Amino acid sequence: MDTLKKNDRETPVILELQNVSFSYDPEELPALQKVNLKIRRGKKVALMGANGSGKSTLFLCMNGIHRPDHGKILFHGKPVEYTKKGLLELRSKVGIVFQDPDSQLFSANVIQEISFGILNLGVEEAEAREEVRKVIERLGITPFQDRPTHALSGGQKKQVSIADILVMHPEVVILDEPAAALDPKHTKIVNDYVDQLAEEGITVLIATHDIEYACAWADEIVLMKDGTILRMGTPEEICADTDVLHRTNLEEPGALRLYRRLCARGILKEEKHPPLSIAELERLL
Repeated sequence: MDTLKKNDRETPVILELQNVSFSYDPEELPALQKVNLKIRRGKKVALMGANGSGKSTLFLCMNGIHRPDHGKILFHGKPVEYTKKGLLELRSKVGIVFQDPDSQLFSANVIQEISFGILNLGVEEAEAREEVRKVIERLGITPFQDRPTHALSGGQKKQVSIADILVMHPEVVILDEPAAALDPKHTKIVNDYVDQLAEEGITVLIATHDIEYACAWADEIVLMKDGTILRMGTPEEICADTDVLHRTNLEEPGALRLYRRLCARGILKEEKHPPLSIAELERLL
């Protein structure tokens, strides 16, 4: 059933997967199986599912790191070209921040690391240097900009990984488990960056296991299982479908469970749009 609002239907599709399948080993089950998905420009999309459900593989296909065995991927309505030029163009506009920063960082120091991508696009050195300076200031990297990348903390490495992508002015930013292995301080820093990207109109996709965060942040949630998409919808639609949540090993947000108990006891009246976060629930109390 088409549950998109009228304004969403009018929003252009920036990235589309058509019947995409991908296997790491032809003798094993595909990591992705006939995936069809439309990502609309400027939207915040959360991908959720158990480990091994295909989220990371899907991201790697979107970024051109993996080429689908079947089906095709379109960016701005045009099929991705798997040539050196085509992939360079795609990766400059569809950036991915890996779950483990050590999989992404390889330069000797922070400035070299952030400079690599934009210089690889053929930008003049002086212009590239200025763009790197801007993104370093913006992300608060200045205090450790001259350090070796291997000497950074986990949170600092994540900041540099994000800077790697932002310096190229992407249209789509993909973050695979952006808060993985981070302490609360750096989790907040990264989440604030994600919010800034969305506010600037950049299309943002994240993989997360945190249903509370996804419901509070995302415009749309995609639920995956065994390399397939079970459901895509607004946080409210997803949370109303408890069966599909359980099939992806997820539970409805704690705020929603508490709200339903309070309604059952007559403490609150049922609302047309139930609260999905603690902040929304507090407004009703």
